[in-house]
Amino acid sequence: MSSKPIREYDAKLLLAYWLERAPAVSKSATVQTDFIYPPPQVAQISWDPATGAITPDTQLPQWVFSTKLVAKPDQLIKRRGKAGLLALNKDWNDAKAWIAERAGKPVKVETITGTLNNFIVEPFLPHPSDAEFYVCINSDREGDNILFTHEGGVDIGDVDAKALRLQLPVGQDFPSRDVIKSTLLTHVSEAKKETLVDFLTRLYSVYVDLHFAYLEINPLVCLDGVNGKPPTIHYLDMAAKLDQTAESICGPKWAIARDVSVISGAPPAKGVQTDRGPPMVFPAPFGRDLTKEEAYIQKLDGSTGASLKLTVLNPEGRIWTMVAGGGASVVYSDAIAAHGFAHELANYGEYSGAPTEGQTYEYAKTIIDLITRGAPRPDGKILIIGGGIANFTNVAATFKGIIRALQEYKTPLINHKVKIFVRRGGPNYQEGLKAMRLLGESLGVPIKVYGPETHVTDIVPLALGVTRNKPNATVPVSIPATPPPPKAQVDYDIKGETGAIQAGGDRVQPNDQIIHFAAAGASSRPSYRPFDASTRSFVYGLQPRAIQGMLDFDYSCGREAPSVAAMIYPFGGHHIQKFYWGTKETLLPVYTSVKEAVEKHPDADVVVNFASSRSVFSSTLEIMTFPQIKAIALIAEGVPERHAREILHLARSKNVLIIGPATVGGIKPGCFRIGNSGGMMDNIISSKLYRPGSVGYVSKSGGMSNELNNILSLVTNGTYEGIAIGGDRYPGSTFIDHLLRYEQDPDCKMLVLLGEVGGVEEYRVIDAVKKGIIKKPIVAWAIGTCAKMFTTEVQFGHAGSMANSDLETADAKNAAMKAAGFVVPDTFEDLPDVLRDTYEALVSQGTIVPTEERDPPVIPMDYKWAQELGIIRKPAAFISTISDERGQELMYAGMPISEVFKENIGIGGVVSLLWFKRRLPEYATKFIEMVLMLTADHGPAVSGAMNTIVTSRAGKDLIASICSGLLTIGSRFGGALDEAAAMFSSARDRGLSPREFVDEARRANKLISGIGHKIKSVNNPDFRVELVKEYVQKNFPTHTLLDYALAVEKVTTAKKDTLILNVDGCIAVCFVDLLRDSGAFTREEADEYIKIGALNGLFVLGRSIGFIGHHLDQKRLRAPLYRHPADDIFINMLPIAQPRVLAKAT
Repeated sequence: MSSKPIREYDAKLLLAYWLERAPAVSKSATVQTDFIYPPPQVAQISWDPATGAITPDTQLPQWVFSTKLVAKPDQLIKRRGKAGLLALNKDWNDAKAWIAERAGKPVKVETITGTLNNFIVEPFLPHPSDAEFYVCINSDREGDNILFTHEGGVDIGDVDAKALRLQLPVGQDFPSRDVIKSTLLTHVSEAKKETLVDFLTRLYSVYVDLHFAYLEINPLVCLDGVNGKPPTIHYLDMAAKLDQTAESICGPKWAIARDVSVISGAPPAKGVQTDRGPPMVFPAPFGRDLTKEEAYIQKLDGSTGASLKLTVLNPEGRIWTMVAGGGASVVYSDAIAAHGFAHELANYGEYSGAPTEGQTYEYAKTIIDLITRGAPRPDGKILIIGGGIANFTNVAATFKGIIRALQEYKTPLINHKVKIFVRRGGPNYQEGLKAMRLLGESLGVPIKVYGPETHVTDIVPLALGVTRNKPNATVPVSIPATPPPPKAQVDYDIKGETGAIQAGGDRVQPNDQIIHFAAAGASSRPSYRPFDASTRSFVYGLQPRAIQGMLDFDYSCGREAPSVAAMIYPFGGHHIQKFYWGTKETLLPVYTSVKEAVEKHPDADVVVNFASSRSVFSSTLEIMTFPQIKAIALIAEGVPERHAREILHLARSKNVLIIGPATVGGIKPGCFRIGNSGGMMDNIISSKLYRPGSVGYVSKSGGMSNELNNILSLVTNGTYEGIAIGGDRYPGSTFIDHLLRYEQDPDCKMLVLLGEVGGVEEYRVIDAVKKGIIKKPIVAWAIGTCAKMFTTEVQFGHAGSMANSDLETADAKNAAMKAAGFVVPDTFEDLPDVLRDTYEALVSQGTIVPTEERDPPVIPMDYKWAQELGIIRKPAAFISTISDERGQELMYAGMPISEVFKENIGIGGVVSLLWFKRRLPEYATKFIEMVLMLTADHGPAVSGAMNTIVTSRAGKDLIASICSGLLTIGSRFGGALDEAAAMFSSARDRGLSPREFVDEARRANKLISGIGHKIKSVNNPDFRVELVKEYVQKNFPTHTLLDYALAVEKVTTAKKDTLILNVDGCIAVCFVDLLRDSGAFTREEADEYIKIGALNGLFVLGRSIGFIGHHLDQKRLRAPLYRHPADDIFINMLPIAQPRVLAKAT
């Protein structure tokens, strides 16, 4: 996300609502004149492509029908007047006809063709030309700028050359009225100056409060007051951008201004909305209407912390990409364009930030669906699934989602002759690439697979069938599906486990494995070297995985102590967390405040801040109040640009190094690692980051930083230090900041700059080279050279990667760097070659003296990660076969939860899935529901209900009250179902007649469970039993045990009329009939379910409903503590004289 343009309609609504209401930007920014604010009169007319109609008159405000109007498209089109897209001084009928004539029609504006679908109308304002002014507020790294000229209007010309400029540096007070007048209003008549000062003051207050990034009004009209009335301000044309990352702060403010009922007095829109008013809309650029697929991915992106981007450039194109990483996505597009295939590039997009398998599946499915539309091409299509070396994303996990989508589209992929080329690196990439290669063998679609040993874009010429004119070039070999077996199996020594007996007879104690590090004093380092082997840091936020990665890196580098001194987590209490240090463990404290952490650890001077985009601003301001802290890395993405600027300027004043925001951090091989920089330990080792090299680099992209680490390890002696400054518009430190450090550091011999389209920071480096400030050889490349090939504006993966002028294009930067003496390759694919050549030249000159390689210590793999990679196995502590929530959808016994509702199986069906792991017939599930209803309650007098009531009245909560009632269930209350089922089924299975069964029980002096009732009798039957009998006899295929039980009832009631088949017995025998005769169970399964308590489960589940009701009833009645009346208790105590048994003397 970044600063994004909004419609003129929305910009005018924001000003109409907030111009009078926004808080003043400073105490001195007050209004001192009486002028009339612009009226909130602007209406939106939209064209509906489904009906071909425009907004009906009934939805328009009344002033439209009685006012002369201006009509114009509202689609981010520049210079509409010159393009003939402006209707002036029209009544509504003429304006409506003008709009209807153009709505839905393609129009070419300069070089871009697009469909007109959105218009605005507003009152026509006759005014003299000398009342027209121009005002623009924009933002840059150093602050905000107000541009003003007294000659506004359509023929304004070169604004930069003509306009007067007032700079408003970050952190400085708003200027006085006199400064504003003397700087901006020198050519304005005295009569209008005070009014314009007040308007500009209010305008800037709104600009700051609503997080505008750009606001232009041309012309701004200031009319003198008439007949003693105050002057009036009007704005005719307006263009604006908002910082979309500030939506969490300003979303409600943007929304309320867009609620037209606030202005018109009309009733608000129906339905419940998040805010008072609809959310802000960020439209696509003119000429590229957001497709349904783009809108879907945009919505998906907004609902996740990951990044998902999709722009369809040419739906008929042959080459499609699905690239992981913001920087990598650009270099793949660059490579395709560099080989002359820009006209065939179908899309731009990227996925990053560890999306889930489900999110990756949806993203991949959307792209594959687009690929396989239309008629197949004779030359087929190409899908490039590329990416850099991930820092923390599990490659195999994300590939699972892609593989699912590919399998789903197997036939269309074959029909369209799609060829797939895959290149990826990072955590678990081996398993991911193996799965992708195996998929190719079974899918019938050719899939070529490459790992990090292949240069990131080397698969592009392979996919395009292009031969590169490159000396000594080797064609990468696709990785086979089945890798060779490992050279040796890992022998896990468990003799040292806690509790194990050692040779001397002692047991291993837990603390024997804990290493304690003595606190060190503050260390001093030169300013150009913020990180070294003694650097200690705080990690803000609970990030155990990142911290363990930092400690593993420390151990591999041979550091004497961990680089992390403590964690800071304001939302939890003080505690200790345990981490591995090699094969042993160490303890790290967790503090709730920065103050306490700083006091306890004076040696820590770096903070790795993992706070979210919403809290990173406040937490960083707090951190910078402590002079001990010299460097802060801000990991969070989506930090509002105004906040980022305030942070960087405050840090500059305090001489604090800021890395980020929106960064993975950086790495100083052999010394210090920020968070997840460098990726997993296998990449750390393969890229030789455990020891220093000679090359210092700076990049915006975290993923491309890993690529540079990889490339440098292959063609040079490796990285000396690498920093990813982050992809936002206002990073805390820039290219020049770090390159100047490297220039001063005698151990850094060679520099690398990986820039990109957008911004001008590369030119600061160019100036330093030209002035001789930077003398060391510097290899550089700016990615984004493909941008010039696109006919419409495309926002690349990084917020700052968009050119706002020719100077900011990647081609212009590469040409300027080459002219200044940088070593600049012809394409990004040639970067490894020029790096090798530059390094070898330094070696031959003796500037770099290669040293002998050393083997790093072995870092044991974490058990969880090893298990995920399939390296080890362990028997599960628990086995569950009834449900699974791990996938995209919750499963009940293999049935997706969506199907549970779609097929309306009811609670009986859910019970059948979770209890019996199968779908039962509908009559059976309805019987289960019937049982639950019948057993839900039996009044307050029964023991379970009484216990629940007494417990509830004792002030206990719901859970305690229910448990109290449930604990009474047993053979005497409620729990007779299992026993009744066992007795009746056993008697019938043994061939006993009903009378023989009764006689056997009488001889054994044993009551028959399920027979007998205190109140009900033959003449006063239990209606619940009658309902069960009627349902079973009508719906069950057979009911032999019920028939047997009814025959037993005839025998017992002949003796006493209350010895009827009670509800417990009736349910029990009917359930046995269901289990044995439904066809869903074998006889053994049916008997097992009876034995393990399934029948009692029905009573427990049903009666819980009643217990909950009794608890809620008592709470609702506010019943006091229950005390049983003493006269209802017979107390029989032995008299004191009664002989007692005494203990024998010993």
